[in-house]
Amino acid sequence: MKSTLQAVVLILLMTLTGSAAQGRKAKPEAIYRRLPVKEYRDRMAAGWLGQIVGVSWAAPTEFKWKDKIIPVEDMPQWRNELINEAFNQDDLYVEMTFLRSLEEHGPDLSIRQAGIDFANSEYPLWCANEAGRRNLRAGIAPPDCSHPAFNNRVHDIDYQIEADYSGLIAPGMPAVPVALGEKFGRLVNYSDGVYAGQFIGGMYAEAFFEDDILKIIDAGLACIPTGSQYAEMVRDVVSWYKSNPDDWEATWKFCQQKYRENPEYQKNSNGGIDVKINGAYILIGMLYGEGDIDQTIVISTRCGQDSDCNPSNAAGILFTTIGTSRLPERFKANLDLKSCFAHTEYNFPKLLDVCEALAREYVVREGGWIETDANGEENFVIPVKRPEPSPLVFSWDPEPIAKSLFTEEEMARIRHQASADLQKVLDKLFPGWTIAYCGSDMQPGLREQYKGKENVMLTHPLSREMPCVLTMERDIPTGKKTVLKTCVTHHDGGDWVLVIRVNGSVQKMVTVGKESVGEDGWLEVDFNLTPFAGNKNIKIDLENKANGWSWEAGYWKELRIDYLAP
Repeated sequence: MKSTLQAVVLILLMTLTGSAAQGRKAKPEAIYRRLPVKEYRDRMAAGWLGQIVGVSWAAPTEFKWKDKIIPVEDMPQWRNELINEAFNQDDLYVEMTFLRSLEEHGPDLSIRQAGIDFANSEYPLWCANEAGRRNLRAGIAPPDCSHPAFNNRVHDIDYQIEADYSGLIAPGMPAVPVALGEKFGRLVNYSDGVYAGQFIGGMYAEAFFEDDILKIIDAGLACIPTGSQYAEMVRDVVSWYKSNPDDWEATWKFCQQKYRENPEYQKNSNGGIDVKINGAYILIGMLYGEGDIDQTIVISTRCGQDSDCNPSNAAGILFTTIGTSRLPERFKANLDLKSCFAHTEYNFPKLLDVCEALAREYVVREGGWIETDANGEENFVIPVKRPEPSPLVFSWDPEPIAKSLFTEEEMARIRHQASADLQKVLDKLFPGWTIAYCGSDMQPGLREQYKGKENVMLTHPLSREMPCVLTMERDIPTGKKTVLKTCVTHHDGGDWVLVIRVNGSVQKMVTVGKESVGEDGWLEVDFNLTPFAGNKNIKIDLENKANGWSWEAGYWKELRIDYLAP
């Protein structure tokens, strides 16, 4: 344990004589830890530097060695100028989106607001991040945007590599990374995918007060359900390390046998990008690195798979235990302090300012305060609390979907809707209609030709439960016969249900399939709107609804409203 923080400060009857306390006074039974704000900032900055160093150093190896240990001769060498090659890394700028949401809306922001902010991000994404954002842009609000019913990437590594921020703004406050995992992790991941990030955040939170890696790991474990496969992996790696403390490759092989080759631990996994195997590599680097920066990064990298993200997490936690002031100059001297990280408002100093401001808020929210000592130095006084993990869920046996959709007002705030390009097609072919909740399967959009007709619009349901919806609002005049006319067809491999609603009420349902279309392969469906004559702004919805979830695309050649003589 470091000399500046030898032990937990036990405060049974706290008096604040000689100090200018801010916030709540201690309860007699409370246990607190003190952290000078200067030291907090020093360690928090080091945590960001560790992420930067880890990902920059290992970037050339990413996914080049799958299920293989990287040969020592193929491990890149650290060069001081590499420090500035992380500014374009998604390992960093995605989590800064979450920081920005907290900065703009405060810690009480809703998960729906977090989802809108993430949907409006403009950078390229992959894996669970891409799937979650695509769902958000299509109108699936959190938490359903990461539910296994809508997202087949729920165990990917994404939130694990983005959760560092959650511990860096919560020194000694593990409940904060747990809560933030439920708010931001649930935008993209589910079950072990979320627990992985909460575990990482919990380790960071403890690294401000502890440098014993085993104790830091225990602190992370306390943040996640003990019955999860991710927690099982953590316990396994620690056990294998204790049995083979001098042979990290032996532990790597045990991980390979259980978490890559055993089908029980590959359920709902996308292979080598799964959080469990990559999380194991973070721990192998931390444990066998034994506090040595170079060895921690090298070992975590040489484990392979997502081999730049894993050393970024491992180094970030280790650097936090060390602090910037005690880091070797080669890991900080050349850092560009002026340039902003890609797709963010933050250069390095501003990043630190935002994190410190949020840490101050969380200290008070968690029942602590900020006091000024006799020398005029500020100190965080932080209550010691055991975190309450999220509920245990499994992606192969998930909770029921919440049926959460963004409202029209919320959708209007999402700049980059998945349906934006589709709307352009719709405006050209069928002016006056809008599209919502269109899934990405079968590449919706314009088909120049399909089944003998030109300029056809293809749509697809968002999910088994949620149809794609085409909508129009229209006044229905009196004295005329008003008819909605459509011409639709299906994919030869499946069928779908056309549902016509007026003001939300189902008026007509037609199965569009091989048994209902004509000889030319198309089906004309008319609906008489005349009974609604005299009504203004009636809402007409046409649903492309799934019917078995096989080739459920809807093809639209005609979509119009005709006014005929009575």
